Amino acid sequence: MTKTNYSALVGTFVITAGLLGGAVWYLNKTAPGLLGVVTPSNDQGAVTPRGKTELSLLGDTFSGYSTFRNEAFQTVLTEAGLTLNYADEFDQAARAAALAQGNADVIVTTLDQYLQQQPQGTIVGLIDRTVGADAVVLNTQKYTSLTSLLELAPLLQQAQSQGQSLKIAFAGDTPSEYLALVLDTKFDALNLSDFEIVRVADASEAWALMQDPNENVAIAVLWEPFVTQAQQQGYTVVLSSQDAPNSIVDVIVASDRVLQSNPAAISALLEKYYRRIDSNVRDASQFQTQIAEDGDLTAADAGAVLKGIDFFTAAEAQSWMTDGTLKQRIEAIAAVLVLSGRLNDIPANPETLFTDEYLREAAQNTQTLIELVRADNPELAERLMGETEQTLVVPEVTAAEVQAAPDIGNLNVQGKVEFDTGAAQLTPEGQQTLQTLAQEIREFNPETVAVRVIGHTSRTGSADLNQRLSQERAQVVVDYLRGQGIQHNVVAEGKGFYLPLSGIDPADPRQQRTEIRLVRVN
Repeated sequence: MTKTNYSALVGTFVITAGLLGGAVWYLNKTAPGLLGVVTPSNDQGAVTPRGKTELSLLGDTFSGYSTFRNEAFQTVLTEAGLTLNYADEFDQAARAAALAQGNADVIVTTLDQYLQQQPQGTIVGLIDRTVGADAVVLNTQKYTSLTSLLELAPLLQQAQSQGQSLKIAFAGDTPSEYLALVLDTKFDALNLSDFEIVRVADASEAWALMQDPNENVAIAVLWEPFVTQAQQQGYTVVLSSQDAPNSIVDVIVASDRVLQSNPAAISALLEKYYRRIDSNVRDASQFQTQIAEDGDLTAADAGAVLKGIDFFTAAEAQSWMTDGTLKQRIEAIAAVLVLSGRLNDIPANPETLFTDEYLREAAQNTQTLIELVRADNPELAERLMGETEQTLVVPEVTAAEVQAAPDIGNLNVQGKVEFDTGAAQLTPEGQQTLQTLAQEIREFNPETVAVRVIGHTSRTGSADLNQRLSQERAQVVVDYLRGQGIQHNVVAEGKGFYLPLSGIDPADPRQQRTEIRLVRVN
């Protein structure tokens, strides 16, 4: 006879009842091994005289971190024998230093800042990725005609001829700055070195600057609720974190010291945190109220914030850590930082920077819940599984619609898309370039971004021959990219020799080029 594990069944029932009933379920008992640990000499992650474990956590006012500040969540931790002391530290370098010096046990930060600051800690959990909460905004009050990166060059020339400089405004050491680095490294029309960079403390200041016609601000990088306000007032969002949904990822980092001295405390913190997230996934209104109260926002503004953030469940976080996704994100983000001079090298062994060891109990809780609700509530089960399990929905658009879509800009092609002379046959170097380019295109969301492949020739030979050759070459590029697994809408356009580069002889071989232009769809 099979032996029944009654305690496991009871635990499963309580988890399900708590989530389906709308309550935040939590353990009333301290996690095994949580009490009686060795107290560190600096009292961080220490057992207090009352037998409760204290953890100090540094973050900032980002709404994605609101759960750690939430009173109900703090109560859950207290009843489980944990006290979480949360404090804001807006200086990312100081945040990392506090972890190294023993003045913090845990920090929450973005993945790009983790790679830049290199704190003495390990990524033990994933919080969220922004999917629209951060965005690059154009056609400011000063430059109302600027609606794509393609239009920057003439504005820069005009400003320089008048002894002026264009400005780009964003909050430093935040996702806004990282989005600016993405523009700088991935698009050929924008070089941050051409701009006067205005670093502000908060997106509200960048929002104010872009609305001032006396400021030479051409580009502002904002976060919610200012992104939604900008769209409502007719400003152009040229690129958002919805278009590059894996670029901005927030992580939980535990100090290596605490992981050695009190690992059970970190496991308990993550178990309670992700259980709270599971509850919020089930009831978005609860999350919206939490964000509104935390940031003193209206319900509408809190809704805009929530819409732009995709929170990880424990199951999805574990999946990212074990299926290679987080490793790939580290490498891709590090590549941007290296190209922008913020990092010397891509980490040789990204797998050493994170572990799923401390969130396994939380992931099992979520997975158990998924299995229990799947039959009766498949939609909830899908939300709990997270984005990694959801089906990609690429919009059905015609070639004409892609050609008419708002331009983002041309990708900065690393290498040359070369063809055999007078033919539409890619050279080996051209194939290698497109393989790298395919990897770059995958960084962008096929649900919101499409690709125009535009072929040009030099003015040698007849117009008809060059028009046909440019179209054939563009189509070869499209077919090759699709062969590399690109899921985006990609269309080929041949322009012959009718759009030559200025300042270069129309017959010069440099006129033979292929533009890879991203546009916004859907």
